[in-house]
Formats: sequence, C-alpha cells, structure tokens
Amino acid sequence: MANIKVYTEETPNPATRKFLVNKLLMNGSLDFPTQESAQVSPFASELYKFNFVDGVFFASNFVTVTKSADSAWEDIEEIVKEFVKGAVESDLKVQEVVTDTNVSFEGTETEIKIQQILHDYVRPAVEQDGGAIHFLNYNEGTVTVELRGSCSGCPSSLITLKAGIEGLLKRMVPEVQEVVADSL
Repeated sequence: MANIKVYTEETPNPATRKFLVNKLLMNGSLDFPTQESAQVSPFASELYKFNFVDGVFFASNFVTVTKSADSAWEDIEEIVKEFVKGAVESDLKVQEVVTDTNVSFEGTETEIKIQQILHDYVRPAVEQDGGAIHFLNYNEGTVTVELRGSCSGCPSSLITLKAGIEGLLKRMVPEVQEVVADSL
C-alpha cells in the first residue's frame, strides 16, 4: 500500500477546511450536511463522532470538513488530518452503495446547456475551493442552483454566484437573466 499523505487547504469559507489525500476517494461528490444524512457513509459517520464536526463533503481526492462555531482550527486540524489519513489507509468507505457516475442532463435544450456549462466550467472551480454546485431548475430566465460543501454558508459565495456564475451563464446562454442559490 502506498503511503497516504494528507494536505490541508483553507477555503474561502473560514468554517471549512479541505483535507486532500494522494488517493482518489470517489468520482463525483457527496454532501453530508447533517449527522443524520451521513448514515449511508461510514467515513462521514465516523467524522461526525467528533463533537466539533458540523458538515462533511467529499469529492475526488478530498474531504471538506465544516467545524462548529465554538471550535478553532488550530485546536482540531491535526486531529482531523490524522483521522482522514487513518480512514483512507484502512479503506473506510465514503458510501456503502456506489451509484452510477455517468453524467446525464435532462430538461429543455436551454436547461441541458446550463447543466453542461455548470458541469464543465463551474464545477471544477467550485471543487477547488472544497465545494459543489448542483443545478435545481430554470424558470423564466432564472437559474436556481444549490451550493454544497464549503460553498454552503461561505461569505464569498454570493460574489462567486453573482459575479462569476451568473456572468458566465448570461454570456453563454442569452436566455439567462439571473442565478440564485436555494438554501439547504
């Protein structure tokens, strides 16, 4: 077995940290914003046993952890880092049931175009910051998305949403007039 290394990165959201490993954890992404939602994930369930964990998000080779407001990263970062290293070394599963990761888009021609742009251009950038974006719907010029992981509750997410994502979609899909985020 290769020696697992864990690197940490800050995210734009001060309550979250990204813990990167030198091994692919999964294709796609999974968000476990509550302890109850984590029941299908042995890895996330174990993380939630720490009283300072308020959210867990997985994508490719990292896990993003959201800490409780009364915790400080300088007190808990090494604990999470060691846990992630041990969990990856012992092949603790991210999820019990593996779903098909083939990407397919549904809806009108405009909705499919929006989903493709979000997948190809926005998703990789958002994942770099430890988050995820999911298309919810398109209605009369308004695109509604859901922000997950470090993007959920991030102070920078409104700027990213309006200046970045909305600007890109307006340029590439003239029918788009506005992009809004639906709260979890």
